[in-house]
Amino acid sequence: MSTVAPQGLHHVTAIAGNPQRNVDFYTKVLGLRLVKQTVNFDAPDTYHLYYGDEAGRPASLLTFFPWDGVPGGRLGTGLTTATAFSIPDESTSWWLQRLRSLGVTVQPVAHRDGSDVITLRDPDGMVLDLVGTAGDERSGWDGVASIPADHAVRGLHAVTLTERLLDPTAEMLTSMLGMRLGGEEGSRARFAMGGGKSGALVDVAGEKSMDRGLQAGGTVHHVAFRAPDLPTMQRWHDELADAGVYVTEILDRQYFKSIYFREPGGVLFEIATDTPGFDIDEPLLELGKSLKLPPWLEPDRDQIRSSLPVLRVDEPVRDSAPAVAAAAGERVVGAGVPGAGAPSGAGTGAAPTTDLTAAR
Repeated sequence: MSTVAPQGLHHVTAIAGNPQRNVDFYTKVLGLRLVKQTVNFDAPDTYHLYYGDEAGRPASLLTFFPWDGVPGGRLGTGLTTATAFSIPDESTSWWLQRLRSLGVTVQPVAHRDGSDVITLRDPDGMVLDLVGTAGDERSGWDGVASIPADHAVRGLHAVTLTERLLDPTAEMLTSMLGMRLGGEEGSRARFAMGGGKSGALVDVAGEKSMDRGLQAGGTVHHVAFRAPDLPTMQRWHDELADAGVYVTEILDRQYFKSIYFREPGGVLFEIATDTPGFDIDEPLLELGKSLKLPPWLEPDRDQIRSSLPVLRVDEPVRDSAPAVAAAAGERVVGAGVPGAGAPSGAGTGAAPTTDLTAAR
């Protein structure tokens, strides 16, 4: 019997366009903390930007590979089509007012799985949900963008996978990854990890008539689940391999160890360790302020630094409505019908690779 049982989401990694625009939106509009500036270890001329709570704890993290000029992707089957954050359940009206005041287009508030949901898109077209959640005791990050602690984003809530066939994905989630079916509504099923609270949920939507998605700008690259430590990951790795899953070797990602594999519908999964965390190479108060490289890339720092655009990372501020309005920008578009294409970036930047082991 499989002992693989992640206790929740670790992070979600997506593909973006202009890196400065990405930083401005996620820090000044959503109020997340930039907890790490590093690079894509497999393509070190590209940033890897991590956003989360004050310490970058697992289940708070959304990360990006920003390729300036990357073509826009297309939502569809075989992709993670929505990433949901938890907000306090009494904060929905506050967030609606904030987003609209910044020129961010939002859909009418929906009621789903017992919660009010605000849906919007980021400047590259990535679909985001803000889910009003009761009892989420995570503190979030209240250090930027004049967002009061009482309304701050708490962390990841759930991800939505869109699949042509729901059953094969459901079988992997339950039989191989230890999740349990938490509920069904129409062609949508919810799966829970651990205690089944916010940050430990996976929704799977069955869409037989939808075209296959295109992974590029404004789409999710992969979803990572939590392993408590390296010995547990090693055991899970071996169990997945013995079950016939093509899984990578354990890879060193500096801030955690990782393995990768695909679910039957094609979505790339990762399992990542909770440790060592983001303060391994800079103190907590300095997280995200400067470029950090793993030891094996340090000899090339000057070359890497010269290939990256300079990022402006503002200090925590209060009463910053003009700054966040500029961060929202005209590229922030409303969330349309699932499957609609994300806005294409300008230029002809190379589309990121999407094979099993690349782009981390």
